[in-house]
Amino acid sequence: MIAKQPQSSAPPGARASMPKLLAGRYRLERVLGVGGMGTVYRARDLLHEEFGEPRPRVALKVLGENLAQSQDAHLLLYSEFSLTRYLRHEHVVRVFAFDVDTVAGVAFFTMELMSGMTLDQLLLDCPRGLPWQQLRPIATGLLDALGHVHRQGVLHGDVKPSNVMLVDDGLRLFDFGLAQATAAPLTELAALNPRRFSAWTPAYAAPELLDGALLSASTELYATACLLYDLALGGRSAQGGRREPPRQLPRRCWPALRVALSSNPQHRTITTDELQAAMQCEHSVVGRWFAARAR
Repeated sequence: MIAKQPQSSAPPGARASMPKLLAGRYRLERVLGVGGMGTVYRARDLLHEEFGEPRPRVALKVLGENLAQSQDAHLLLYSEFSLTRYLRHEHVVRVFAFDVDTVAGVAFFTMELMSGMTLDQLLLDCPRGLPWQQLRPIATGLLDALGHVHRQGVLHGDVKPSNVMLVDDGLRLFDFGLAQATAAPLTELAALNPRRFSAWTPAYAAPELLDGALLSASTELYATACLLYDLALGGRSAQGGRREPPRQLPRRCWPALRVALSSNPQHRTITTDELQAAMQCEHSVVGRWFAARAR
């Protein structure tokens, strides 16, 4: 007879019945976050702890109740794990291992336990906008991560403030649950159709996405530009309205950001690398070039 494992209490959105111990190794301690696709727990790796690991805690992700019963549930979670593992970048969350608790029938993967503040929390704490000396490393770090992700043939799928965390050594872009592969061999992985549920966050979704267009590097750049604009402004701006240059942003950076914020994708004629160069403000010629092109 298999002993029945104790169950953990479930917050709204999390799976109703979750063992406190997964795969005989990971002891769930508390819920860190609940999203549209899954739940992330803080867990203690008992195996590593037994061998004297001084920091045995990890973050552990399982699918939410709405997807856990799907026939392709394990494949979807493995795809998120595999895509994230493939990326390997200092500003992308690090994942460790994928596993399945065969007794409970729960698939999960582990990743680094991050300690810090997400950008949506930062927006609440800075209603007047971030000073440029604080905004600049966030902008360049996030654009560096996004550029790397795109060069590896992956689209994140859900760039927004709550999916970026400030940590001791910079920032991390995380939650690749809606990620899409655009190049082989990653295209062979299972992918979640965003139309399976309401995936887009309206404040950061490019207008063409809401009209049924496909996810692209351009739509992700638009989301990132909206995020950076909000950080400079100190709050969420109205989508589609006229955007004025934020007072926290150097004037030489505004022309490039304004191009990235274009609601018309035909006018969004800028790449992630070009916007990153403009945000670094090291080569004023970049800003002048976009200023001339935007006239």
